[in-house]
Amino acid sequence: MELLKQKVIREGIVLGQGVLKVDSFLNHQMDPFLMREVGREFTRRFAGEAVTKVLTIESSGIAPGIMTALELEVPLIFARKQKSLTLTEDIYVEQVYSFTKQVSNDITVAKKFIAPGERVLIVDDFLANGEAALGLARIVEQAGASVAGIGIVIEKSFQPGASRLKEAGYRVESLVRIAALENGAVSFVEEA
Repeated sequence: MELLKQKVIREGIVLGQGVLKVDSFLNHQMDPFLMREVGREFTRRFAGEAVTKVLTIESSGIAPGIMTALELEVPLIFARKQKSLTLTEDIYVEQVYSFTKQVSNDITVAKKFIAPGERVLIVDDFLANGEAALGLARIVEQAGASVAGIGIVIEKSFQPGASRLKEAGYRVESLVRIAALENGAVSFVEEA
């Protein structure tokens, strides 16, 4: 997706150690026009998948997730990382490790929001090691639903996440694939 790629080039900041800071348009301040185009692109890519729900993880996945759900005309569910007094029973819980934050979190989704037989599209902002997407997929499968696919805004292709997800049998569509983050610069995977 050229618009997103140009945004990464202009505004992304390489912090080293495999970390790309995109807080000016994706995960702190958000560019709503870019998020709308992200939602449209995921909708185009997953058009034939009969998606009934979009699932993401708080908080950085919410913007691309909600725009995708809007375009698909289906509800968005976001897995919570924070404990809630109102979300204590009849929940799915999975533990996921965050590469960027270097912590493990229990993520939770209320059982009433995913029904058996649904087709759930997982959307997330970044893909590094695949922990978040795999945790979300386990929740979908616990519910007796199926993963329609996994949409990633920015994939760090030099980390094993995409391979892990594909080996597990999931369709992965990444809008931008980064080959390396070195010497303060971003290089992209060349698409065939």
